[in-house]
Amino acid sequence: MIRLFLSYSHQDEDLWKELEKHLAALRRDGVIDIWQDRRIGPGDEFDREISNQLEAADIVLLLVSSDFLHSDYCYDIEMKRALERHAEGSARVIPVILRPCDWQKTPLGKLNATPTDGKPVIEHASLDRGFLEVARAVRTATEHLQPAALAAGKHDVTSVVGDHPDRSSNLGIKKQFSDRDRHRFLDEGFEYIAGYFENSLKELEARNPGVETSFKRIDANHFEAVAYMNGEERSRCGIWQGNGSSMMDGLLFSYSGIGHGNSYNESMSVNDNGYTLFLAPMGMAHFRKDGDKELTHSGAAEYYWSLFIERFR
Repeated sequence: MIRLFLSYSHQDEDLWKELEKHLAALRRDGVIDIWQDRRIGPGDEFDREISNQLEAADIVLLLVSSDFLHSDYCYDIEMKRALERHAEGSARVIPVILRPCDWQKTPLGKLNATPTDGKPVIEHASLDRGFLEVARAVRTATEHLQPAALAAGKHDVTSVVGDHPDRSSNLGIKKQFSDRDRHRFLDEGFEYIAGYFENSLKELEARNPGVETSFKRIDANHFEAVAYMNGEERSRCGIWQGNGSSMMDGLLFSYSGIGHGNSYNESMSVNDNGYTLFLAPMGMAHFRKDGDKELTHSGAAEYYWSLFIERFR
């Protein structure tokens, strides 16, 4: 069995729990044994236990974010030793880019990161899509390491470190999200989508002769986007935050623009799966057979942009 060591900031624990689900198939097949510091038992010496596990690991996943880079322990102790072992050839280090940060200018910039091209997990259309790429990268790494691991006798299901047996890594506990958490997530989602549309409209105009665009921020909760071809309007939409009533909540989209803000063609509401918040589209604009139902802010922006741009084309 291949030993997998997780190095991460506790500020990213919710994202780590989502990754753990995507690694479940490898764990259930007996390919990997996952270790992270939540498995340190009562009375165990923290630094020594982490050091022992890091030295025994075949693969080290570094879950990279601004909080990871800010953590002296993650950066100066765990990452430093992991990279030393990588250079020695005694372990394989895989940087997993969770959130946007300046990781390329660190020693990690020399390694092949996942997801593809170092695109942060949270900037994928959904966390599932981002973590699927990570899980596939881990599976590929295990396929290269399995013969050596078996030869070294690392395929035993039960292993003992120090004087106590390993514990389950399945220790995630669901959490309750407050109204404040949901409102903040919605506010951040609206701001992300507004910025996404403004930048995309500028790029659309710059790349295509004859195309003109308009982005109008009505107020803190409303904006309107228009695209013209040779002076003729081809697509328009309004996006705004609902007023919190049962019929007008979440992030709303209308092909008629803002208008009076009392009718819409699509909407997204804030939901959770017990571990993370996400935006869930109603699906009124068009039927999405293979669409994601749990969207990140990036995924929500891509979805609304797809509704806008399909009319332009």
